[in-house]
Amino acid sequence: MARIVMKFGGTSVADLDRIRNVAKRVKAEVDKGNEVAVVVSAMSGTTNQLVAWCQQLSPLFDAREYDAVVATGEQVTAGLLAIALQELGQEARSWQGWQIAVETDGAHGKARIQSIEGEELISRMKQGQVPVVAGFQGIGPDNRVTTLGRGGSDTSAVALAAALKADQCDIYTDVDGVYTTDPRIVPGARKLNKITYEEMLELASVGAKVLQTRSVELAMKEHVRVQVLSSFADIPGTLVVDEEEVVEQEIVAGIAYSRDEAKVTVRRVPDRPGIAAAVFVPLADAGINVDMIVQNVSADGTTDVTFTVGKTDFLRAKAVLDGVQKEIGFAEIVSDQNVAKISVVGVGMRSHAGVAGTMFKTLADRGINIQVISTSEIKVSVLVAAEYTELAVRALHTAYKLDA
Repeated sequence: MARIVMKFGGTSVADLDRIRNVAKRVKAEVDKGNEVAVVVSAMSGTTNQLVAWCQQLSPLFDAREYDAVVATGEQVTAGLLAIALQELGQEARSWQGWQIAVETDGAHGKARIQSIEGEELISRMKQGQVPVVAGFQGIGPDNRVTTLGRGGSDTSAVALAAALKADQCDIYTDVDGVYTTDPRIVPGARKLNKITYEEMLELASVGAKVLQTRSVELAMKEHVRVQVLSSFADIPGTLVVDEEEVVEQEIVAGIAYSRDEAKVTVRRVPDRPGIAAAVFVPLADAGINVDMIVQNVSADGTTDVTFTVGKTDFLRAKAVLDGVQKEIGFAEIVSDQNVAKISVVGVGMRSHAGVAGTMFKTLADRGINIQVISTSEIKVSVLVAAEYTELAVRALHTAYKLDA
């Protein structure tokens, strides 16, 4: 007998027929003798509608009331799934975040989970009941409902699995696993049987949409085995596990891309100690995340600082820099939103040389100019013109022998 947390995303519970299908899957696991808890997202499109209503009433809405509104989507799904399970003869009960309680910090709209009380749910599961938990939400220090930010239901599921000491957290979505790259771009992309936490974290952070980054961070920290699999096909998915569990480790696990990038260049910045802080501290204070950074020093005592931000942060970043232009003394800001980030990820890079060289040569052979480069221990990312995104992904997928 295993203890399993099953999480179902918005497309998996998009309508009543799909909710009935989910109920059958959950009951099948219980019938195998497993203890099961379920975490659900809002029905597909619901959260977008709730957010739009808040924005239409007030562009500068109260974040506490925003949370009160958008948290209702998951509450509806949890109640409906509990009813569907009961209709199949399976005892079930829905739970909202505050009832468990999923305790978070007070950052409404993007709260982080601090603790989960799992004893009551464990007791219910031992009695044969299925707890159906509304994902994406918790309760803050002010005793008000909080939400975890977009994709937060994945984080809810992993955190609940850790609190319940579950053997596995199965995340059901509209894809049947983690692929070496986007199959819509490369039809020959392969589904991976297993991938390490580190590789999945890097892929999620550079554009792969399969799992939310915070959920992977939490799974790695708490050693929660995660499986990504399809709600619509009864086939094995991809396991996200410790590196020790991956026996035959590929040098490169996958190729990811992101078109959600904007490049900003601050031209002719005085080259003196502290200038990098003068540029990036105001951005950090404004809550703007900076990704790739490169600095070029010229002979006249000035430097150009180039970095990338998410497209949604671009206008705010430019406004922040405009506000400190006189203080810093730079000449101008040059920007480009027609760019894409291409990343090669794999823990095998630690022990194999030449991965970056292969990437650079492959892109050069296709006439693709590299604008910015950034690296980590298991990742190499480059910024290229957006029009070359698909060509770059296909070429690199073949170069690293990832094609099926």
